[in-house]
Amino acid sequence: MIKLFIFGCRRDFTEYAEVCFREFGDRVSFWTTINEPNAFMLGGYDLGFLPPQRCSAYGYCSRGNSSSEPYIAAHNIWLAHASAARLYKKKYQDKQHGLIGLSMSMWWFIALTETKEDAIATQRANAFHYGWFLNPLVFGDYPNIMKQNVGTRMPAFTNHESKLVKGSFDFIGVLHYTNIYVKHNSNSLKMENRDVFMDVEMELTVIEDSLSTFEVRVQDILRIRQCFLPGHMIEFVYIMVQ
Repeated sequence: MIKLFIFGCRRDFTEYAEVCFREFGDRVSFWTTINEPNAFMLGGYDLGFLPPQRCSAYGYCSRGNSSSEPYIAAHNIWLAHASAARLYKKKYQDKQHGLIGLSMSMWWFIALTETKEDAIATQRANAFHYGWFLNPLVFGDYPNIMKQNVGTRMPAFTNHESKLVKGSFDFIGVLHYTNIYVKHNSNSLKMENRDVFMDVEMELTVIEDSLSTFEVRVQDILRIRQCFLPGHMIEFVYIMVQ
């Protein structure tokens, strides 16, 4: 029953997207299927301060499961995005000459200290925050460190789903907000009921007044591509958020 409901939601999203393609495609050059899916997952299904306000690790919600729902919701968002993107590419792109992708909320993670533990924790933070959403688009699967730390709570793509998601984009929109220090947390994986942040084994500290120059932030984006997507050219649409 749940699988049928989820399939129906993806189908409804694709039908909604087709109405937009059909009615507005002659005036739209760039289509974004999902706005900031990483922020939506964390805010809506882990921390619970965004709709639909589901969580269990924090005190904002009356229902939800921060340990599993962020991963389930993200998985189905990818399938919904891929379905809409494939439809556009197959039926409308040659006629309308537009591009389709999605936009990402991005923090830049910096190791709090020069220790090996904090450096590795920063790599994990990048894998969970960026790789969670970029790796399926490029490679058709989630980062290995996510599958290792999350375990059976991490949904798996079928071969068909992997092929559907892989390559289902023309560009990635980037909205950079701030820079954040990362510190290794050796105790979080010992917790029985973990959320996404505990799965990363990290503690975060926002760097005050960390809005950097445009040139530095562009270099950060290039580093993301070099770290996670070697050999793959991706068009990043960069948006400054003040």
